[in-house]
Amino acid sequence: MAGIVNPAAISAYAQAAKMGAGTGGAAGAAEAGGSSFGDILGGVLNDAVASGKMAEQKAASLVQGKGDLVDVVSAVNAAEMSLETVVAIRDKVIAAYQDILRMPI
Repeated sequence: MAGIVNPAAISAYAQAAKMGAGTGGAAGAAEAGGSSFGDILGGVLNDAVASGKMAEQKAASLVQGKGDLVDVVSAVNAAEMSLETVVAIRDKVIAAYQDILRMPI
């Protein structure tokens, strides 16, 4: 698995690194016009959707006899990893929300 790279994860990491490099962390980046957490999540979701569409296009071109099986498998694998990334983020957000709900007031 070391050779497989998830473009959505790389994009999210790069955006988070830019945000953290600003003045004052996330709050400073948001005040200075940088990306917010919601913007990063939106970017990851857009990357996942784009990856799924690319996989569909590659599969359609293979059915038409114009594509390569290796390209289709790679595109489907990238789409699957993007979806798994989105699901993992969703699970962490839900777990954090549940932890907040369980906090005593």
